[in-house]
Amino acid sequence: MKNLYYRLIRHNGNQDLFRVVEMSVAALLHERPFHIQAEGLRGTGKTTIMRAARELLPPITRIKGCLYNCHPAMPHCPFHRRLSQAEIALLGTEEIPRPFLEISQAAKLGTVVGSIDLANLTNPANPLAALLPGTIPQAHRGIIFIDEINRLADTAPELADVLLDVMGTRPGRVQIEEPGLPVVELPVTVSIWAASNPDEDPGPLSRIRKQLADRFDVTVVMGRPDNCQAVVDILAGKSREQPVPGNIGQLSGSLDAVEVSPEVRLILGKIYLDFGLESLRSVAAMETASCLAALLAGRSTAGIAELTQVAPLALAHRVNAGTIDAIMNYLNSLTGGQESGQDPVTKGADQGAFREISPWVAWWLACKRRLTAWLQSLPHLPAAGISGDAQGGEGNARIVDPLKTTIIAPPKPALPISQLPDEQLVTREPKQHG
Repeated sequence: MKNLYYRLIRHNGNQDLFRVVEMSVAALLHERPFHIQAEGLRGTGKTTIMRAARELLPPITRIKGCLYNCHPAMPHCPFHRRLSQAEIALLGTEEIPRPFLEISQAAKLGTVVGSIDLANLTNPANPLAALLPGTIPQAHRGIIFIDEINRLADTAPELADVLLDVMGTRPGRVQIEEPGLPVVELPVTVSIWAASNPDEDPGPLSRIRKQLADRFDVTVVMGRPDNCQAVVDILAGKSREQPVPGNIGQLSGSLDAVEVSPEVRLILGKIYLDFGLESLRSVAAMETASCLAALLAGRSTAGIAELTQVAPLALAHRVNAGTIDAIMNYLNSLTGGQESGQDPVTKGADQGAFREISPWVAWWLACKRRLTAWLQSLPHLPAAGISGDAQGGEGNARIVDPLKTTIIAPPKPALPISQLPDEQLVTREPKQHG
């Protein structure tokens, strides 16, 4: 019997989330974190899909009893990282389910990072001061899911700071500090999955903590079911006949073996410069996502076809819809061989290889419509000091045009200071008589 994940109803509104979930799982199987975020209306199934995906995860082998999930060939925790392979062999190994842990809105810093192990400290037979790893160290080689991450970033900035360290590099890092004990710094390979409702307070993550939003490789805008039959099937709890992806845990290829064509890297460089992208993570995420798309499709090279697939997902939380539209038009002009104001990156390329991605043009148009509808549903937060025609819809500060600004003069001319009465210049405290 198929597991819950494969029994979930797929429709045009959620197919992107299924795609990036499988990409993240494939990356994790190759010891590569791939962070994903799903934004959209409440009740559309974001959390259901992400939690169901834990059934895709194959088990891991760790040093027996290690709470930090040390890989036998690459131990990293304070207890095992200095042991020889012979000593590790004496300890033995064990197979456990790959971690899938969650950080809740009520989580505290000590439970997320780590704290003093009170059980060992209060052991009357052998009291020992030691650290108890928190959620992040215990999720090494697995996944951490955070629901309503926008609320967490707003109400618990100290946890957002920890996530910045975990997601900032590959592998990430976490630092455990407790008074009286040495500081412990650990490398962690963990993928962060998050969901949020950006139309509710406090708003989208990109407005609350822009650095944290940029740490996510891709963001999916979750849509509603677009046909009546999909709703009927969801209510009935049955899956329609549909193609089911192969077992993610049994991929035949290797992510390291997937090559990125030189043309794609040149295109990424031009996109970064010509369209004014701020973060280099944007183009790095597009490259990684392109490789994962190629791996899942059974191809050994990531080309423009894969880049066109994943570009909107890697840019959705980093730039506005107009910039995404311009970038997609640029990619489509290359793949379709159309003349445009920009020179093609590679002249004389095989146009037959490019024409095969034409279905993705239609896919992007549908994605663009959903993204535009989502942006229009967000509460409008104008920038300070903006008025009249100078006000934009993206919340970015703009210079006010003085020719279009209405100036209202005061009703009377101002008096010089020398003509003001003394009582308007000096304020005296009333004298107390007693």
